[in-house]
Amino acid sequence: MFERPRAGERAILVHVAVNADIEPRALAEFEELAASAGADVLAVITGSRRAPDARYFVGSGKAEEIRDRVAAEGAELVIFDHELSPSQERNLEALLQCRVLDRSGLILDIFAQRARSFEGKLQVELAQLEHMATRLVRGWTHLERQKGGIGLRGPGETQLETDRRLLAERIRQLKRRLAKVGRQRDQGRQSRRKADRPTVSLVGYTNAGKSTLFNALTGAEVYAADQLFATLDPTLRRLDLPNAEPVVIADTVGFIARLPHELVAAFRSTLEETIEASLLLHVIDAADPAREELAGEVERVLGEIGADAVPRLLVYNKIDLLEGAQARVDRDAGGRPLAVWASATTGAGLDALRGAIAELLRSDTLRGWLELGPEQARLRARLFDIGAVVNEQVNPDGHWRLEVSASRKHLRQLGQLEGLGEDWMKAAGS
Repeated sequence: MFERPRAGERAILVHVAVNADIEPRALAEFEELAASAGADVLAVITGSRRAPDARYFVGSGKAEEIRDRVAAEGAELVIFDHELSPSQERNLEALLQCRVLDRSGLILDIFAQRARSFEGKLQVELAQLEHMATRLVRGWTHLERQKGGIGLRGPGETQLETDRRLLAERIRQLKRRLAKVGRQRDQGRQSRRKADRPTVSLVGYTNAGKSTLFNALTGAEVYAADQLFATLDPTLRRLDLPNAEPVVIADTVGFIARLPHELVAAFRSTLEETIEASLLLHVIDAADPAREELAGEVERVLGEIGADAVPRLLVYNKIDLLEGAQARVDRDAGGRPLAVWASATTGAGLDALRGAIAELLRSDTLRGWLELGPEQARLRARLFDIGAVVNEQVNPDGHWRLEVSASRKHLRQLGQLEGLGEDWMKAAGS
């Protein structure tokens, strides 16, 4: 009977292309993930299948090949670059006689190592427990042998049920704590709105150079390294802009292809810095041949968290690694900045980036007067809540006359809450 060890970093990687050819970029990223987790990679086994096998994910022949390689290399861990079902993990562990980890488990382990803030640690633990909940039976295989007989009836099932209850209670406790931290974070966002301080959020594929760009723009010293998920916890700093008021800029966790749903759900409060931002800087590695594909993955996750409507500016970073590339600003037909080509390492194009940010924030702000009747008291209260009211006058007939200044995004969201059309935004900008 296989008893799961508590430790072990000597790993064999398994990458199987399902109904497709093996992509070198995806395989290289998988190896980077394993290295980021601290695995000592002994071998990489690849293969292809038309569809996953229900028992082992890979076919029985490939599973035996992995078993033989585990024995030959003395591996303690096998990592699959795929999502495995709980039964597939159990079957593989029984066959290979070592721990088996899937892609979600690997990314969760990296996040657990990188979390530094209280909120980040809570979010990682919640994601890990929710991932573990369906796999709980693996740790109690020694109890499953107790089928019956004098003194052997029931304790296995009882232990599992007790453990599941404890796990569920811990998950509820973590969600309550995260909700409290989320309310505190929301208070900070409310304060920035009332101070009329826009927020710019950096987003992008992991290892695109977001933290290096963040440091170059703000003079901060956020940890930056050439590895996946070097930065996990969000960091906020002041960003000075030319001919404009300073703004708050946020460095957030990087995205990756097939990001586990548990992480997206657990990190929703952190990602709200992205949802609530006035402008997103989508940082793209200009020197990566697959940059458009990776940018598409980021856009998919932004849509999943509800940030697809936030205005954005593309930032093609690392032009120093792209032969012939020059710092420049690309604009649309109306003259609005669409993309900035820059290098956070050399500083090329950073002044143009600051100017483009200031330009977009100015053009995205609506300022004007609104007249509201007594029946619109809730709308007036919400305008105050988002810090949009600059000045207020009360007419003799009891109507409020408000001077408002807010981003189009916040006014659009407010209009949706109140069931108003686009015309009211035009009135605010009149």
